[in-house]
Amino acid sequence: MSLDAFATNLLQWHERHGRKDLPWQRDRTPYRVWVSEIMLQQTQVATVIPYYLRFMEAFPDVLALADAPVDRLLQHWSGLGYYARARNLYKAACEIRDRHGGRFPETFEDVVALPGIGRSTAGAIMALAHGERHAILDGNVKRVLARYHAVSGWPGDSAVSAALWQHAEQHTPSVMTAAYTQAIMDLGATVCTRTRPACFLCPVSSGCQAYELGCAADFPAKREKKARPLRQTHMALACCKGDVYLERRPPSGIWGGLWSLPEFDLEGQLLDWCSERLNAEPVTIERWTTLRHSFSHYHLDIKPVALRLDAVSGRVADGASGIWYNYETAPDFGLAAPVMKLIENLKDRQEGP
Repeated sequence: MSLDAFATNLLQWHERHGRKDLPWQRDRTPYRVWVSEIMLQQTQVATVIPYYLRFMEAFPDVLALADAPVDRLLQHWSGLGYYARARNLYKAACEIRDRHGGRFPETFEDVVALPGIGRSTAGAIMALAHGERHAILDGNVKRVLARYHAVSGWPGDSAVSAALWQHAEQHTPSVMTAAYTQAIMDLGATVCTRTRPACFLCPVSSGCQAYELGCAADFPAKREKKARPLRQTHMALACCKGDVYLERRPPSGIWGGLWSLPEFDLEGQLLDWCSERLNAEPVTIERWTTLRHSFSHYHLDIKPVALRLDAVSGRVADGASGIWYNYETAPDFGLAAPVMKLIENLKDRQEGP
């Protein structure tokens, strides 16, 4: 497919105003593009850049990632959130090592078959790394196309998604595909933004139906809001001589595979656990202020309870499901953001007057 007016105007704009020096745009390999695309899912560029740079230093290629302990990967992901992305990244790296001889797959079909990679991410990898013609439809592109064609409805709806994919295929050129792919992502990220789109700066505003209607900000339609339920949990900060007890979370679900503080529905269960699991009774008990952590689908109120122990019989845990962690040292494993916050709070209290 040759360049249509939409792609032509977009490419001319990108030549002058597009982002061309992002870390993953240097030495653009399929592996580097893949990691960046996974990190950028539901996360802004400014947040991703420092994580990406540290990640590439630790895991410069797919074999380095596949051969590393999963805890090391989760350590470098801590704070980015949406940890299923990291778990799928690791699974895919192992699959590339074991089924593809350590070489990143070179066909769209093999790439899209990897864990955690959908049609749009696979298309971005093939377009940006190889220049192959594949349409993409990430959040930014959905917004641009929904406005340009005045596509009504929430993009998560199957019929709306199908219409947007049709437009994405229509505009994606067979030449300069990598530049076009970066251009349409940049337009959505910097000009055609979710709120207050800068239509006066947009290179395709002359053909944009939403702009002509004077309601660009109304597209795409938002998902019907539902009140997020509130859940509560108690977290135990069991401390003994500079160490705090941590448990590994199950591999699936929130914070899957990360190390966390033991959780309980009721405070009484927490005290029973201390007696039965650690064979110790707390010398002091402190109930801290509730910490709220919000997920996309619910709010979680964490009630921290600090238990100071003078001694624990058999303090060395089994290492598989529980460990004693010296909170004065940097962890070499993954911790969820609210758990890191509570441990920092614990450290500050110990260092206080």
